[in-house]
Amino acid sequence: MKRSFPSLENLPRLLWGLALLTLPVTSFRWFPGLGESTLVRPMSLYPLAVLLPLLLIQAWRKKIQLTWAGAFVILGIFTLFTFFSTGVGALINPVPMRGQTYDGRVLRALVTLVIGIAFFVSAVWMNKDEADLRFTVKWLFAGLCLDLAWSGLQAVTFYTPLLNKEMVTHWQLAFSMRELVRTNRISGLAYEPAWLAGQIATTFFPFLFAAVLTKYRLTRLSWLEPALLVLSTLVLLATYSRGGLLIAVGTSGLMMLLFGRDVLRSMWTWFIRGFKERRFTALIFRLSIVITLVGVIAGAFVFLSQKNYFRRLWEFNADTLSDYIVNINAGARGAYSVGALGAFEEYPLTGVGLGGSGFYIYQNLPDWALTTVPEIAKQLNPENRLYPNPKNLYVRLLAETGLIGFVFFIAFIFNVLGETLSLLKLNVPWARFAAVAGVFAWVAIALYNLTQDSLTTPNIWIVPGILVGLSTIQSNKEAQ
Repeated sequence: MKRSFPSLENLPRLLWGLALLTLPVTSFRWFPGLGESTLVRPMSLYPLAVLLPLLLIQAWRKKIQLTWAGAFVILGIFTLFTFFSTGVGALINPVPMRGQTYDGRVLRALVTLVIGIAFFVSAVWMNKDEADLRFTVKWLFAGLCLDLAWSGLQAVTFYTPLLNKEMVTHWQLAFSMRELVRTNRISGLAYEPAWLAGQIATTFFPFLFAAVLTKYRLTRLSWLEPALLVLSTLVLLATYSRGGLLIAVGTSGLMMLLFGRDVLRSMWTWFIRGFKERRFTALIFRLSIVITLVGVIAGAFVFLSQKNYFRRLWEFNADTLSDYIVNINAGARGAYSVGALGAFEEYPLTGVGLGGSGFYIYQNLPDWALTTVPEIAKQLNPENRLYPNPKNLYVRLLAETGLIGFVFFIAFIFNVLGETLSLLKLNVPWARFAAVAGVFAWVAIALYNLTQDSLTTPNIWIVPGILVGLSTIQSNKEAQ
């Protein structure tokens, strides 16, 4: 019997599918040459490392034609300026801190930027039409199913006696840098609950929400997307991630106002008609919907209120904004951002070089952080070896690439939004589905970047790359 293997032409799709399938694994243990402090380790980087060279070889042999997107130009200019700002930072040459040198941090930061761009470029090149989009989203959903399954396993471990926590911890440590979260918060295949919530809000929720809103289905199973949306919402609640929940809920509401007004109008018309008809069964049915909706919201509120970490959002005793930030356990994060902005104030145009903001954070910490934030006191201990980060991508870019680099990056972001909105002009179901998902992801990523500062995180590159690839090809077709 003859065995069949993937042909060279089909191998890129297989590698791309594997990259999407493994996307939820953010801190893969088995990466050679990385220290324990390197936490962002996307497992999907392995298939991607084979995919990109393979695409370039096929393009060189004229087997395929690769897309040249306008976003590449802006992103390229931003990248070139990071090299310039890094050179400026080398001239400043900050004093080494806790065993960290400027050259070492720069090399690390540049590698993370290259990895992030690799995710974006791969997504652009692997998405040219509706068939590619359907392939991509199906594999994304396959990765989501694995994530939901592992999250369910964690939930069984935390809340039932069926599985031993120590045993499941060993299972998780077989592939992840992180053991199970001790506070019984679901982290899925990600490093921590906040990372899982960020994945759901910026990568999976956009396509699930768009599929339900536009009624565009990727399989014959019409219930699949609504079911995955409900399960993803439950897992999102179980992460107890304040940022992830607020981003998902807030962006969903905004998308309903932008793209779902017809749906809202028809729902309201149907709801009011039942009261006008004054039929007993119609009235009872509509009242039961209201009671169920109120019950779900109240139940979610009670569930989240079980964690003091979440209750502090509304249970606080603070006279100033800084007091409130400290009260909700965001004091350290806010202090790091303020400290990084001190570097921006010193070098506002060029910044201090990619990866160099940490050398300036401790010396620019606000006074309130030194006395009211225990984490800051712990970090200032001379025996501590942690290198601080701004915890906010926009603040990091201002500090490390200055106002000029920051403007280039913002230009890139808005270029992605423009490319996404251009799909609406096609006036076909799949393009509307992609545009709704793209705008959802764009808003969610813009908010998510307020809470993280890594350029390696695939979440901020994958969906924008998908939309840029689709819109570029469609624009080229219209121009011909």
